[in-house]
Amino acid sequence: MFKKYLDKNKLQKHLVKLKNQEKFSYIRELGSQAVQDITDRIDRGYNLFWRNREHKLRASPPNFKRVRNYKSFTLKQAGWKLNDKTGMIRLGKKWYHYFKSRNIEGKIKTVTIKRDPVGDIYIYIVSDVSTEEVIGRTGKSVGYDFGLKIFLTSSDGNDIISPLFFARSVKIIKNKSKKLSRKHEGSNNRRRAKLELARAYRKIFNQRKDFHFKTARIICERYAIVCLEDLNLKGMQKRYGRKISDLGFYNFVQILKYEAKKFGTQIVFIDRWYASSQICNNCGYKNSELKDVRIREWNCPKCNKHHDRDRNAAINIHRVGASTLRGDKIRPDYPYGQSGVCC
Repeated sequence: MFKKYLDKNKLQKHLVKLKNQEKFSYIRELGSQAVQDITDRIDRGYNLFWRNREHKLRASPPNFKRVRNYKSFTLKQAGWKLNDKTGMIRLGKKWYHYFKSRNIEGKIKTVTIKRDPVGDIYIYIVSDVSTEEVIGRTGKSVGYDFGLKIFLTSSDGNDIISPLFFARSVKIIKNKSKKLSRKHEGSNNRRRAKLELARAYRKIFNQRKDFHFKTARIICERYAIVCLEDLNLKGMQKRYGRKISDLGFYNFVQILKYEAKKFGTQIVFIDRWYASSQICNNCGYKNSELKDVRIREWNCPKCNKHHDRDRNAAINIHRVGASTLRGDKIRPDYPYGQSGVCC
């Protein structure tokens, strides 16, 4: 509105003044670095907002949050202390028991305390660890096509079917949501019903996350090169709705990249506009009439080969991705001559 911007230093000085006011006395309950981290988050949020505006992307500035809706805070050098022998952590002046899921390596940089919708508290520790460089290995390559009925259709026939965890639990979610809507606002029964619904959602989230990590690990152990199509997953979510959210393609791709770094597996993305489903993997004929996604099988008019839509797409994705990685010279008039992007 006024074309003005408050940087982190000005906001932090303003917070020091607010601490001395009785209205904002609760700020003193947190450590000074936790309060300063709030200004860091605001600064990151506004920088992202301005950057998206420069690239002409739809974006909104950071929103204000109520104190009770603030789910986490971050401590840096001070305000915490870990005791590995007793399994306790000191936050402020109090000690708390915690369950350690893995050993902490390297120098600790930040400690974030986060509360999930159920009310459980988690500790996220970021440490500075020097890791050895993982060298890419030689081995098998594969192409995968994302699908709605089949999670990943493979070019070599090893398809991966998604359990669709939300679809399996939709009746439970409906019943718990119905119970919640019938409770009086502000009552203890409503609070307990809300927690039960949050636990049901968390179970689905954990099941999907576990499936993604195990699937990504199996793929990276089996293949040295994985070729995928760079799809507009956000657009697919708007078009197909809950089904895309249940499959979690975007989260799976991020986890696959993370696991690939451990094994030295290379992830290759081909152009999202490449007509992988319309091109015959046998003769290269492009069937431009195959635009209706409801058509799952088709015969090539040129070589008369029968194709499964998703399998044909996976084979084409594999062929284009592998040829791009090798740096082959592809004829510009040939339908496989779509350039890929290797990452």
